[in-house]
Amino acid sequence: MELSMILTILASIVVICVVIFTIIYTRKNISHANIAKAEEEAAKILDDSKKNAESIKKEAIIEAKEEVHKLRSDLERESRERRNEIQRLERRNIQREELLDKKSDVLEKKEEALNKRHQDVLDKEQKVDELYSQQREELEKISNLTTEEAKQVLLDEIGKEIKHDAAIMIKDVESKAKEEADKKAREIITCAIQRCAADHVAETTVNVVALPNDEMKGRIIGREGRNIRTLETLTGIDLIIDDTPEAVIISGFDPIRREVAKIALEKLIVDGRIHPARIEEMVEKAKKEVENIIREEGEQATFETCVNGLHIELVRLLGRLKFRTSYGQNVLKHSIEVSYLCGIMASELGIDPTIAKRAGLLHDIGKAVDHEVEGPHALIGSEIAKKYGESSVIVNAIAAHHGDVEMQSIEAILVQAADAISAARPGARRETLEAYIKRLEKLEEIANSFEGVDKSFAIQAGREVRIMVKPEEVDDLAAVEMARTMTKRIEDELEYPGQIKVNVIRETRAVEYAK
Repeated sequence: MELSMILTILASIVVICVVIFTIIYTRKNISHANIAKAEEEAAKILDDSKKNAESIKKEAIIEAKEEVHKLRSDLERESRERRNEIQRLERRNIQREELLDKKSDVLEKKEEALNKRHQDVLDKEQKVDELYSQQREELEKISNLTTEEAKQVLLDEIGKEIKHDAAIMIKDVESKAKEEADKKAREIITCAIQRCAADHVAETTVNVVALPNDEMKGRIIGREGRNIRTLETLTGIDLIIDDTPEAVIISGFDPIRREVAKIALEKLIVDGRIHPARIEEMVEKAKKEVENIIREEGEQATFETCVNGLHIELVRLLGRLKFRTSYGQNVLKHSIEVSYLCGIMASELGIDPTIAKRAGLLHDIGKAVDHEVEGPHALIGSEIAKKYGESSVIVNAIAAHHGDVEMQSIEAILVQAADAISAARPGARRETLEAYIKRLEKLEEIANSFEGVDKSFAIQAGREVRIMVKPEEVDDLAAVEMARTMTKRIEDELEYPGQIKVNVIRETRAVEYAK
């Protein structure tokens, strides 16, 4: 049993070995066949490659020969063109040399001619100098003057003639310029007046409040006068109740207080309840209403004149001018009118009207507080404008429009002129010419009444009086005393707006004559 198994195993092993050998042999034959085939294909490829390489080589050689031929042709063509250009330049240089030779010959001939002419001129100059010397000697003998003396005499005569002609010319130019300036100034002022339409002013320093009936007077007075006293105390005005039918007169120095009293009284009359507590309430309401009116009037003035960028306090002060009058002329309307006139005249003169209009609108701003601050309204206004950031031109124009300071710009001159035009317009101010002249005459009369006064002059529309005293009769201390005494007399005897400057001038001169 075991032997059979061993034989079976051996037989199986033999069969397996035979199969493996068969397989190996078969694969070896196949490999040899593949190798031979591959070698044949490689030889074939190698032959094809050699053939292709030969063809490519031949083509490359042909192309190289063609390229060389082409380059050689281009080189020959360029060489030929360069030779032609060189020949052309050579011919041109030859022609230029020939032309230069010809010009050189011509210049040599001209130089010879010029040298000859120059020599002739030198000879003639020598002859002229000799003749001039002979003539000068003859003239000196005839006139008995040397050359320098004769020259000086001639220059003196010519100088006199020139000075005379220059003086005549200057006089003519000055007269023509003055006539033209006067004519132009009249045209500008006339044009400004024609283009500015303003109402005639009829303002008063008192207000009249109409009453529904005369019984209302007793209610306004109140028991033992307590109502009228309360109203006068709160508003600072005087309430005049007289026999005028159905009317009450409100009088006061401050126009704003007068307006507050008028509005409060009108509200009390409409309300009907008149007692101290109600009066106090109505006065407070009236004050707020007046403040609103002041602000609106100031804004309206800036809008009408196209003046922008004003400080809010300046706008409020402009609004206060609504309730301020000067000789019956409303100061706010006067300021607006001056602003218009300044703008028109500035445009006619060819300068910027913006600054002129701004200065014209603000020129009387000091009148809004001149009853609260001491000094001329022009200087007060300039300080206010400077305080609220206005330019130096505006400040100077405000300060100088009544001559208190020196003018430093054209705008200042325009403001002064426009102020005078607006104030002098017929119907603008209530004061008549006769009253104005009488006031000036009275002012000079008071000044001349003092002992030691030589001359006196009322100037600046009666805002200043200048007194010239005799130095031998009035010393320095007496001049100071005279100014103080004269000021008191003017305050006692005259009625005038604003203030008057008393200027006493004492001058000492030493004069001798040499005999």
